[in-house]
Amino acid sequence: MDKKALLEAAMFVSDKPLSMDKISAILGIVNEEAKEVLEELRQDLQKNDRGYELSEGPEGFELRVKLEYRERVVKLAPLSDLSDGMMRTLALISAKQPVKQSLIVRYQGNKVYDYVATLEERGLIKTEKYQRTKLITTTPNFERYFGKSAEELKQMLSKKIEETKQEVKQ
Repeated sequence: MDKKALLEAAMFVSDKPLSMDKISAILGIVNEEAKEVLEELRQDLQKNDRGYELSEGPEGFELRVKLEYRERVVKLAPLSDLSDGMMRTLALISAKQPVKQSLIVRYQGNKVYDYVATLEERGLIKTEKYQRTKLITTTPNFERYFGKSAEELKQMLSKKIEETKQEVKQ
């Protein structure tokens, strides 16, 4: 059995990143050999004719769509039905986290309560009781879905805001 093909299949069907130990167990080899197989797979996927890549994060390794294709295929993803209001709420949470729900309600109104409930059900955010409101943060699922960490998205958003301000001034 081709170990690289087995690894690719395992990553394809897994709904979460695979740790090195898990990869080794699936392949039936020690970690050092598994690292070699991972590197072979990474090199194969770096070719321009592939639409996805091997990504390493704190939770392990996973396959994800290459950035240049993501925008074109995102509508096929399970969370593509997020409304504009939910996306704005998610953007605020991502940029300001941890953030009080009451602050987001002040910006967006009472619909936020429904947005927060839906986003939490989908595993993109988590809430915890904080005084008379909730404190909200993003989850690892958020980072997996968007392919970037909340910090990277925050930096991109800040850059975009600055560019927009410069355009308005001109």
